[in-house]
Parts: sequence; C-alpha cells; structure tokens
Amino acid sequence: MTNSIAGARQDNIGRGILITLFAIFIFATQDAASKFLVESYSPFQITMMRFWGFGAFSLFLVMRQGPLKQAFRSAAPVLQIIRGLLLVADIWLFAFSLQSVALAELQAITLVYPLIVTIAAIPVLGEKVGVFRFAAVAVGFLGALVIVRPGGVPLGVGVAAALASATCYAVYIVLTRKVSSTDSPATSIFYVGAIGLVLTSAVGVFHWQALDPWSLLLVFYIMATSCVAHGLMTVALSIAPASVLQPFNYTSLPWGILFSYVVFQHLIDPVSLVGAAVIVAAGLVVMARERIKKVPAAAAEPALPGKE
Repeated sequence: MTNSIAGARQDNIGRGILITLFAIFIFATQDAASKFLVESYSPFQITMMRFWGFGAFSLFLVMRQGPLKQAFRSAAPVLQIIRGLLLVADIWLFAFSLQSVALAELQAITLVYPLIVTIAAIPVLGEKVGVFRFAAVAVGFLGALVIVRPGGVPLGVGVAAALASATCYAVYIVLTRKVSSTDSPATSIFYVGAIGLVLTSAVGVFHWQALDPWSLLLVFYIMATSCVAHGLMTVALSIAPASVLQPFNYTSLPWGILFSYVVFQHLIDPVSLVGAAVIVAAGLVVMARERIKKVPAAAAEPALPGKE
C-alpha cells in the first residue's frame, strides 16, 4: 500500500515536471516573438497586447472562484498595488531590453532574479541568509559580470533594463510571499491582472501602430499562448511542489540560446556561456539550500515575461 501511494506521488511529480517544461518552452517562444516585434513596434504597445491576454486569463480564473467584489478585498491593498506595478515595470523593462540585447544573453542576465529574491527577502520578510547562500549569490552576480565584461555584451540601456527587470520581478515575488499570509490567491491574481490591464492599456494606446498581418499573427500567438502557458503552470503547481518545479525554469536559457541562433542568427560566445552557467549553478545552489533549510523556494512563481 505504501509503495502504491509513493508511486502515485512520483507520477504526479513527473507529470508536473513535464508540464512545466512545456510551459517554459512556450514562454521561450513568446520571448522570441516579442523580440521580433519590438524591433518594429513600441515595447509599450506589445506589452499592452500581451497583458490583454494575461489580464483576461487572470480575471477569468478569479471569476471562476467567486465574485470580483470578493477578490477585491485585501488585507494589504497597498502591497497588492505595488505588486501589480512591479510586474508591469518588469515586463516593460524586459521588452525594452529585447530591443538591444541578444535573446541568449538577455535570458542569462535576467536569471539572476532568484539570487535577488534571496537578498530582498531579508528586509521584507525577515529571512535569515547564511554565509553559504550569500556566497552563492555573490558567485551568481560574478557570472553576470562575466557576460557584460569588456568584449562581451556592451554595457548600456539594454543591460540596465534587463537587470532592472530582474530586480522588479524578484521584489514582486517577495511581496507575493508576504501577501500570501493574509490574502487569497484569487485576490493576488485579481490585483495583478486588473492593474496590468489598466496601466499597460493607458500607456500603450499612445504608442499604437497598425500591425502588418505577420506581426498581428505573432501578437495573437503571444496572447493565446499566455493563457495556455499560465494555465499549464497552474496545473503543474497543483500536482507537484513548487520547490521541485522551480529549478526547471532555468531551461529557458537553452531555449533562449537556440532561438537566438535559429531566428536571429546570433550565437552566444563561449565566455558568456560560462557566465550563464555560473548564474544557473548559483541559483540552483540557493534553491537547494533554501529547501534544506525548509524556507520557501527562491522563485515561488513561474516567470511571467519569459523568465513568465
């Protein structure tokens, strides 16, 4: 009897991992499509249309669980609003960085976000971080410096936007942990979806350009697959622990390298690849250490912009 229960649990974890891998692949294709689009259209417009899909999906999920009025009630409305603003800023900044930073290097740089989560959790959540995790975080940031070294990715607005995007997403995750102790998941989803939908639309309409048929098709692909990918991540997290699934978010890096080469004919240089590997290794070490310490995993939510 015990063996059958363990086997069933293992089967759930296996399915959760497979679903997560597929969702990360979809997010990676969205990033490649977004990079193609922001070369011709404003990041504000593309972000707005991306949020139309994500926002509609978020509101749909909330309405299935109860009336919107109930989801609107929050014990920490200010923090919920800040979460929404941070996620919008994250996606705006990521879209801006897509204009000037190659997809492979961009994926590598933004993967520092679990390391930033570890640091941000100290003042916000009062978590204690030992020397071991501090060392892993420091090594991870050294990996990022390897990528932006002289002769590597040029330091500029694109790199700054990528790091700012990772920082916004990391603080968003930390605040999500904080509000989860007082608010329901439906409330958190509602605030993110509603604020994102309103704010990106309020700004994006002033940057509107008519899309050619191919670009319009890509936008519809992003909007539709946003719902699919977020739905898949929801299913995966319902059948397997988040701490087990989160390391698989790093599979966005090989996809980023592949799409960067196939779609944009850019191949990441070997030294930058080493820097990317250092970032991934440091992040995995931090996650493993947090799991041992029985602290929630550093990346408690799936990446929204493609990290999502």
